[in-house]
Amino acid sequence: MKEPLNRIQSLPPIIDQSCTRLILGSIPGEVSLAKQEYYGHPQNAFWRILFALYETAPTESYAEKQAFLLSHHIALWDVIGACQREGSLDQHIQNAVANDFASLFREYPSISRIYFNGAKAFDTYRVHVGFDPGRTYTRLPSTSPAHAVPFEQKLSAWHDLL
Repeated sequence: MKEPLNRIQSLPPIIDQSCTRLILGSIPGEVSLAKQEYYGHPQNAFWRILFALYETAPTESYAEKQAFLLSHHIALWDVIGACQREGSLDQHIQNAVANDFASLFREYPSISRIYFNGAKAFDTYRVHVGFDPGRTYTRLPSTSPAHAVPFEQKLSAWHDLL
């Protein structure tokens, strides 16, 4: 008999009232969930890209990474609040439930630009939340190592965040 899939929960958002931009992933992978850190897998290019965009030396401290985002008025969260998944790949996500974006946008009304870290985040948001004409939406290439695109190409696409 096949084991049931693990039910996983996303992490809380990194956000404050100064944020005008929101980056959304799908839901953290196993390494990130175990560490309780967004983009905690060492092969994921997310933090490397963000620090490169702002020409800042990267840090290993998660608290400093969070402070870095907020200092640039960037919030970070996931589209999926809970789901079932075996492993870390987005293609294995089942029974996804979106986070409560209506409440988030009520509490943080200054968020006007939303960036999706990959196709799964974009498609899940489109289906479960929908696009508000008062905001700008941009799909960016995934920073995941499973998305086999050279770093420089990903970095170039992510310049739109600036």
